[in-house]
Amino acid sequence: MEDTRIEHDFLGDAAIPADAYWGIHTRRARDNFMLTAVPVNPELIKALAAVKKACAMANRRLGYLPEANAAAICRACDEIMQGQWPEQFPLDALQGGAGTSTNMNLNEVIANRALELLGRKKGDYACVHPVEQVNLHQSTNDVYPTAVRIAAIRQVRRLSEEIAALQGAAQAKEKEFAAIVKIGSTEMQDAVPMTLGAEFSAFAEAFGRDRWRTFKCEERLRVVNIGGTAIGTGIAAPQRYIFLVIEILREITGLGLSRGENLVDATANADPLVETSGILKAHAVNMIKIANDLRLLQMRGEINLPALQTGSSIMPGKVNPVIPESLIQGGITVMANDYRVTEAVSRGSLQLCEFMPLAAHALLESLSILIQGSRMFAPYLERITAVPEQCLARFNRSASIITAFVPVLGYEQATRLFREFSGSGKDNVRDFLIEKLGAEQVNRTLSAQQLMALGYRDHEHNT
Repeated sequence: MEDTRIEHDFLGDAAIPADAYWGIHTRRARDNFMLTAVPVNPELIKALAAVKKACAMANRRLGYLPEANAAAICRACDEIMQGQWPEQFPLDALQGGAGTSTNMNLNEVIANRALELLGRKKGDYACVHPVEQVNLHQSTNDVYPTAVRIAAIRQVRRLSEEIAALQGAAQAKEKEFAAIVKIGSTEMQDAVPMTLGAEFSAFAEAFGRDRWRTFKCEERLRVVNIGGTAIGTGIAAPQRYIFLVIEILREITGLGLSRGENLVDATANADPLVETSGILKAHAVNMIKIANDLRLLQMRGEINLPALQTGSSIMPGKVNPVIPESLIQGGITVMANDYRVTEAVSRGSLQLCEFMPLAAHALLESLSILIQGSRMFAPYLERITAVPEQCLARFNRSASIITAFVPVLGYEQATRLFREFSGSGKDNVRDFLIEKLGAEQVNRTLSAQQLMALGYRDHEHNT
């Protein structure tokens, strides 16, 4: 029979595995919440440990915690911040209570690990108590939202770096493909001439906006409500602690955190998470669009995507664009998560957003997906190769290239040339135009440099 210890709470007694760092509150939450089988995001666990350490240090400095206990609590927090004891955080990501269960899970794990460090048995809460010492001067309602923002800022920084690499990969292809002329497309039809490099430049610019917007997310997230306790009034917390804990938390995390000027607002309203999620959705939209464009360009034969794995269990030699397909699915998930964040935050009531666990889970999942997706996408872009001969062949077959001659010939004459070519039975528009206009005129007008010159020089400019 498994060795156990008995712990007690308001509802009664419960048996806890003797070797578990978690306790009775975690036990009840584990039994109650079984919605997804997806655990609380580990980045949130690490961020919450950082908050707990800051609180312990503030309480020690102000004389509310014994030196030895505070030191053991801080060491336990350090271990969790480093990713130790992951098996001690078994709770489902979606839980009632606005995150209270996760907060108590941390309190219990930290307390029992601190007891172990002090040479005491787990569950000896007369020495180190999960609530009266680890959770001293705190509420779930200020430490949990603060931890969500810390975790999000850390992930936002990582995402910004990954998008920078993605932007760089697209810019490299922009330069590499700058001289490859091709026919552009609108509404799945041939449009006007351009270069393949210009097509990739649009990808690079979109990623550049994503990078900047993501970088700016930190400004939306750095205002936290630590010290506000239950509803933002700071009830049951000393004023000196409220002013000190944010300073220590800033030092521990290395982040430019600031305490909200109105902690009632910062506790009741989580709209900065919605704003951040919307910015993440914008990056997801760009990834989906660009990934799909790459599939279309390969289908047209204008580029070669990296061949990564066999694509069919029945069709020999089939290779699919699996990375773009994966990224599209990831992007759709991020878009769905944006809805989840929006709904969770909008359904908060009066002084609290009680559905913060869903908002936190969805936001952090989106960040993780986009970090990994961007990390996958950059080296994939680097390995894309152009098929210049196919680009040129499609270019030369498209009557739409006649549009480039409108400034020289006028619309009516260009239209007559279009009609004449369409009825000629020929399939090479460039050769047809050379017959009509001469090689020098055609080659100059259809050069990559001329096509990308941003308009043509009018008579007034030439004079």
